[in-house]
Amino acid sequence: MSTSKADWLVKSLAGVAVLFGLLTVLSGGRPLFGGEAARLAAGAIVPFVLWFNFVAGFAYVACGLGLWQRRRWSVPLAVFIAAATGLVFAAFGVHAWSGGAYETRTVGAMALRTLLWAGIAATAHRVLLQRI
Repeated sequence: MSTSKADWLVKSLAGVAVLFGLLTVLSGGRPLFGGEAARLAAGAIVPFVLWFNFVAGFAYVACGLGLWQRRRWSVPLAVFIAAATGLVFAAFGVHAWSGGAYETRTVGAMALRTLLWAGIAATAHRVLLQRI
């Protein structure tokens, strides 16, 4: 992969990560800190998923900034985010399977987060660490 194409790809991933992180913090912060009306509007919240996503949003932003600057530490952070998201998604699956209340949109959101971060981690590894 040419350097200019790799730079464009990493900068694009970084932009997605930062934007996704900011949106995640905002959307997670609303039911956590926005009062009773915000919690009711969110529906059947699964607290550990909500807290994980809120905190992870800050990691998304940090990782995105690291990717933008082509920092090597951003690759293991992206891998950690992808793995942690997958584990929380699996725990959410156990919660849902055992009859716990949840919103259907959470399934899609967690699938999107898991796939997005797996893709970011794999691409960052390939571009930043393998220098292909």
